[in-house]
Amino acid sequence: MRDLTSLVTMSKIEPQLNLSLPSHEILEPTGRLDAPIQIVDLFAGPGGLGEGFSSSGEGKHFEIVVSAEKDPKAWQTLRLRAFYRLLQKRQDPALLREYYYYCNNPALETFSPSAATQALWDAAGKEAQCITLGSETGNQTLDEALDDRLDVQRPWVLIGGPPCQAYSVVGRARNQANANYRAEEDHRHFLYKEYLRIIRERQPTVFVMENVKGIISSKVNNERIFSNILKDLSDPQEALHLGGVGKQYRIYSLVTGDSFGPGDDVEKVDPRTFIIRAEKFGIPQARHRVILLGIATDSLPSSKNLVKLKTSEAMVTVGQVLKNLPRLRSSLTKVTDSRDAWTDTVIQQAKYLREQVRLSDIKMSISLGDVIARFDAPSSPGGKRVERVPGDGSTGDPDLDNWYLKNDLRYWLNHEARGHMPTDLRRYLFAAVYAGIHGISPKGHKGFSLEGLAPDHKNWESGKFSDRFRVQAEDKPATTITSHISKDGHYFIHYDPSQCRSLSVREAARIQTFPDDYFFQGNRTEQFHQVGNAVPPLLAAGIAKVVFRILFDKVARYDNPLE
Repeated sequence: MRDLTSLVTMSKIEPQLNLSLPSHEILEPTGRLDAPIQIVDLFAGPGGLGEGFSSSGEGKHFEIVVSAEKDPKAWQTLRLRAFYRLLQKRQDPALLREYYYYCNNPALETFSPSAATQALWDAAGKEAQCITLGSETGNQTLDEALDDRLDVQRPWVLIGGPPCQAYSVVGRARNQANANYRAEEDHRHFLYKEYLRIIRERQPTVFVMENVKGIISSKVNNERIFSNILKDLSDPQEALHLGGVGKQYRIYSLVTGDSFGPGDDVEKVDPRTFIIRAEKFGIPQARHRVILLGIATDSLPSSKNLVKLKTSEAMVTVGQVLKNLPRLRSSLTKVTDSRDAWTDTVIQQAKYLREQVRLSDIKMSISLGDVIARFDAPSSPGGKRVERVPGDGSTGDPDLDNWYLKNDLRYWLNHEARGHMPTDLRRYLFAAVYAGIHGISPKGHKGFSLEGLAPDHKNWESGKFSDRFRVQAEDKPATTITSHISKDGHYFIHYDPSQCRSLSVREAARIQTFPDDYFFQGNRTEQFHQVGNAVPPLLAAGIAKVVFRILFDKVARYDNPLE
């Protein structure tokens, strides 16, 4: 590709490279970047996609020039991480220690740069900007940032996920319950056109767009919005009715390599091929999302094998990534809280459950007896920072440990349990013990059939609340971490009965594959919201490897995205 000539100094490459090799054969990239490939990240959230790309090639393959996020707390997280990357690039341990001083100092509530790093903090603010896309002011701010920081004469990559509430199955159910809701008037359906506008005007070489699986079946005016999005993204000039000459794109599935391009019949496309099931790619979570890989038609890969993500040889489980984190107890709500009070409450609930189990055909009595006899309460509900001890956090997999663990980090960040009412502790204890015996979470009113387990929902037995309470099983990938985790933790119960609680932000972040030194800003609810809305960074790192080898148009081996 001609537009990469200024970026790469190639070495040891045969004049006639055979690009028709089978996907299992190996040809490693042997080029040297004179400058990283530019990234623009729209609807960035706390930066999951950007983290994966900026980590690629030990941070040398890609560089985020602009990221845009409207939520102020997510933007604070985004800016802090941008600052961290800038410190890393200086390769000055004294500067990087300033970031870890903030992480390792419980007295610090917010970050303030020193005189030595003020310029880098300001630069991080120019990279990560708090922008409401779709508004006149927001669009103008973004355009000014791109004019200032993006060199469109060099290849660049656009990444991001337009807001998904209008597309999700749950969101659509809520909308249908609103008699005044009109899909054609919901601006969230059309925020992808802000993404499309940047493609048309700035013409990236590659783009990556992520959204919920519900986008496949979502309709506006009785038309499938996904079909329209494919057509629009393949020819942005035509989609926006602006005429002129601009790049066209083929939209690829990262799973099958199948694609859709200008002039193709969209009715022949199977939308399901664009769904990535994250658990198949080494992510400890059954997160199923639509991810579109768009490649300019003047830069297409020579083989569709180039665009495929490598599946993982082994499934990564919840227990693998959480087992060595510090144990926490919840706090008690509406009563005086202490470790002893919490222990007494949990044991009372265990004794109550044992009596109810004896009146039923559920085989749990012995396990509940063990809980009562051997109960060892964690000392603390945790906090914004929880002290680490040697060996904390190991997954048993060297590659995963290299991804998660950071030697300079002396505290676990964002590791705090919620407070729970005694009745919820009863449900959590029952569910965790049940899952430990049966390997699955009890489900709905039939699973929680013991006297005293039903919550105060008038429609509890309707089936609408079948997943209201759910244990994240130790030996399986988690269910999807969503933004709803910010509302309550009932769907994200820890598998360990002795902890009897919902997940902490750090545990949710680990399931999402954020590195342990990724420090989420805001209060706990805001932190949960950020984690739930993010793309798993480790999955993004795999996508970044695909994009990198496409840009160099060479068949690279399908190796571990952590390398």
